[in-house]
Amino acid sequence: QVQLVESGGGLVQTGDSLRLSCAASARTFSSYAMGWFRQAPGKEREFVAAINWSGDNIGYADSVKGRFTISRDNAKNTVYLQMNSLKPEDTANYICAARTYSSNIYYYTRGYEYNYWGQGTQITVSS
Repeated sequence: QVQLVESGGGLVQTGDSLRLSCAASARTFSSYAMGWFRQAPGKEREFVAAINWSGDNIGYADSVKGRFTISRDNAKNTVYLQMNSLKPEDTANYICAARTYSSNIYYYTRGYEYNYWGQGTQITVSS
């Protein structure tokens, strides 16, 4: 069983920055592909960013490309999401996900490709 705990959310203004963290309770974290998704009220969950084991293969949703950066520290069992130039449309619950069976070649962008999920951390961006 893998537990994922997100932190770093909050209320910010348009143009502000935040860094989210997702800590995993797993000794084999370095072999997990990780992803960030978000879900706004009344909307479906959507992909935000993903990263492979070693952190050298990364993907982003078009809506966040150039503003958000995903990274990981395998020594700390943690994946990060640096969010810059935040917009009101970024308001959502941000959820961390882990895929514990994966090749280091790939990152994954679809929710069904992940087998563990955190509870999320809320980001609210005011205009």
